Amino acid sequence: MNNKFDALKDDDSGDHDQNEENSTQKDGEKEKMDRDKGQSSSKRKAVVPGPAEHPLQYNYTFWYSRRTPGRPTSSQSYEQNIKQIGTFASVEQFWRFYSHMVRPGDLTGHSDFHLFKEGIKPMWEDDANKNGGKWIIRLRKGLASRCWENLILAMLGEQFMVGEEICGAVVSVRFQEDIISIWNKTASDQATTARIRDTLRRVLNLPPNTIMEYKTHTDSIKDNSSFRNTKITL
Repeated sequence: MNNKFDALKDDDSGDHDQNEENSTQKDGEKEKMDRDKGQSSSKRKAVVPGPAEHPLQYNYTFWYSRRTPGRPTSSQSYEQNIKQIGTFASVEQFWRFYSHMVRPGDLTGHSDFHLFKEGIKPMWEDDANKNGGKWIIRLRKGLASRCWENLILAMLGEQFMVGEEICGAVVSVRFQEDIISIWNKTASDQATTARIRDTLRRVLNLPPNTIMEYKTHTDSIKDNSSFRNTKITL
C-alpha cells in the first residue's frame, strides 16, 4: 500500500557493496536532495482544514523514531533519527493519517510514535518543552494500541482542559513493556500536572492502583534517560 508510513522504512536497506566513489557521489546527491527538500519545505503552504472539515484547536504533527537499544543516544543523533510523518489541522485529516499507520501493538523493536503540536519537536531541549515534564504510564504488552488511541483522541479533543500546557504525547514500544507519556510545558505548575494526571486516569480508564510517574525534562537531560529515576505517584 502506498502511504505515508512507507517512508519510514529503514534508510539503510539496499546494496552496500558499491565502491567508495559511488557512495561519495551518492552522499553528494543526498546532500543536494536534503537541501532542496529543506528549501521546498520552507515554502510549503500552511496546513489548513479542508472545506466542510472539522478544525482542531491546534495543528498537530505525527513523528516516528526507532533506534538500536543499548547504543548511547546524543540529542543530535536522536534528532536525526526522528522522522516527520505529516501535519494535520482537522479531524478528517487526522483520520487520513491514522488509518494508514501501524498500530503501536504491531510495532517491533525499540520504536516510538510521537504526536505533538505543530512547531514543537518531540525533544526535551525544544523551547516549548525545556521547562516541562511528562507523565509516564507503563503498560503490559497488549494494551498500547487502545491506550494510545484513547490518549491522542482526548488530546485532540481538548479534554485535558489545561489551556496551552499540553505539548504532545508519545507511545514507546519496548521489549518487556510499552510506555505512554504526555508532555506538558510547565513542570513546576502542580495544579496543572495534577489535572493532567487525573484526566489521564479517566480517559484511559486506569485502575485506581495504577502507578503513574512524572519526570521533568531537565532531569531527563541530566541522566540522558526518558524513563529512569522518575517521581512515582499512586
